[in-house]
Amino acid sequence: MDKFRMIFQFLQSNQESFMNGICGIMALASAQIYVAFDFKCPCLPGYNLAYGMGILFVPPLVLFLLGFVMNNNVSMLAEEWKRPIGKRQKDPAVLRYMLCSMAQRAMIAPAVWISVTLLDGECFVCAFCTSVPIEKLGNDSYTGLSEKAMRRILAQIPCTEIYSGQELIAREVAIRYLRCISQAMGWTFVLLMTLLAFLVRSLRPCFTQAAFLKSKYWSHYIDIERKLFDETCTEHAKSFAKICIQQFFEGVNKDLSMGHSHFPEKAPSETGEEKEKLLGIMDQRTMNKLLKNWHKCKPPLCLTQEVLQNGWAGEIIHPHVPKKEYAAYYSKV
Repeated sequence: MDKFRMIFQFLQSNQESFMNGICGIMALASAQIYVAFDFKCPCLPGYNLAYGMGILFVPPLVLFLLGFVMNNNVSMLAEEWKRPIGKRQKDPAVLRYMLCSMAQRAMIAPAVWISVTLLDGECFVCAFCTSVPIEKLGNDSYTGLSEKAMRRILAQIPCTEIYSGQELIAREVAIRYLRCISQAMGWTFVLLMTLLAFLVRSLRPCFTQAAFLKSKYWSHYIDIERKLFDETCTEHAKSFAKICIQQFFEGVNKDLSMGHSHFPEKAPSETGEEKEKLLGIMDQRTMNKLLKNWHKCKPPLCLTQEVLQNGWAGEIIHPHVPKKEYAAYYSKV
């Protein structure tokens, strides 16, 4: 039990590594799901394209949404976006940074699915078998078929057991042609995703380093603040419940008419320590008001100080002093 608790605490303290691991597991799972998937093309002119494109794009959409659902920062982002301004302004750059970070991780599994699907080629063959150029790959002398009948024959290319157009076009030729195009598109997609990931991860901080560091810092601050607030609330609830239960048992002990049961009294020092953890919040109404105020009016991001020291410049900057009057004010100090 202690090992599981240590692992859980490690995952909580290393949330970024944990989320990267989850994304990697989802990417491997998407590939395994495709391998285990029983692909059955309908082999009908009106359904092949819809079925093939559905297999290509619907599962990636589901995996993309699952990537957001499994990310703990989604609720934090929504809370920060919808909260009242109060004494703390909202920074759109921080919200964009949080959203982009979650989207980058959520796109890994869908990208793997699309890549594997295109490189395999079965989905592409099913979707575009009716678009095979007969004039280039087929038998030009094979005539007497209407366009509707020809499309019905071409739609049977993915199905070996029912294909009846070997005189029109060889099935192996059509499948090899479509699979070649599918694999070319797959490798192109992999190349584009790799280049995009390189640009996002490597070049973006180089052009907007100051804004990037600011957004990254305050994104981490919001995450840490929420965790510390939850931990503080948990400790407060634990102390509140412990004192409430103690008072209940003490009251029952006093009201008992028979003296057979005796509950030992808690030491005053231990009770005092639990009351100190309550931080003065001793009733339900006050606690509800505190939680409401935390949501509506979070404290400003400015620690109270009379003097702020600028370490890198070696200057002492006094708040509330305009820049024009700073020199005169500093000479007086």
